[in-house]
Amino acid sequence: MFAIVRTGGKSYKVAEGDRLRVEKLDAPVGGTVELNEVCMLSGEEGVVLDAKALDKAMVVAEVTRQGRSKKIRVFKMKRRKNYSRTYGHRQPFTELKITKIKS
Repeated sequence: MFAIVRTGGKSYKVAEGDRLRVEKLDAPVGGTVELNEVCMLSGEEGVVLDAKALDKAMVVAEVTRQGRSKKIRVFKMKRRKNYSRTYGHRQPFTELKITKIKS
């Protein structure tokens, strides 16, 4: 059984036992998170795309880690204008372990 879930403006395909990194969520490490925005379910009974059935669906995940990803370097330059700027960015993330998919 797997589900497609939206969180942080992105969609993820998840199954029980999967680990995934999503945009930062305000939840403590070791706590649980309920992802209510389910776009699709697939299991033994087939594929579920009905909006009324998906309103009841939920994915329960455990927060295993909060962190920041690798630094990226952003370089801006305008030629012949003596302009160049360099700065970096580290995107915060939350690592989740999917524990249960409720339909």
